[in-house]
Amino acid sequence: MSQDAAVDLETSLGYLLKEASSALRTAMEEVLRPLGMSVTHYSCLELLAQRPGLSNSELARGAFVTRQTMNVLLQALERDGEVTRPTAAPVGKALPTRLTPRGRRNLEQASAAVRSVELKMLSGMSADEQTAAFRALRSMIVALRDDA
Repeated sequence: MSQDAAVDLETSLGYLLKEASSALRTAMEEVLRPLGMSVTHYSCLELLAQRPGLSNSELARGAFVTRQTMNVLLQALERDGEVTRPTAAPVGKALPTRLTPRGRRNLEQASAAVRSVELKMLSGMSADEQTAAFRALRSMIVALRDDA
């Protein structure tokens, strides 16, 4: 690789985004661990609170994990009484998943913990800077997905 094609990690926005993502995940894991949750566990509960009835595949896409990983998690959440799934699919093969009251209570605690991490992450930014960062990140996502 020529030196011109090399990525300068000090100025690479992609590398900086990955570093921010890693730091955010680490901070989230730290506040969720005492609650007995992982980031994926929390993400699954949050997705179900906002969109009840999602299938395993939809939850996997929303939590950025494989269907197999999500299926293992859903089995554990069902065993622990945080979610319910019908024994047979009402339509097709998808089993719609719903939060139980226990799942909602656990989500409330986790959401507060995750929100504290987000507030800490944004604490050095003004409201205008936060709005600009949100817009810039959204624009990057759209640009990358439009090419896919």
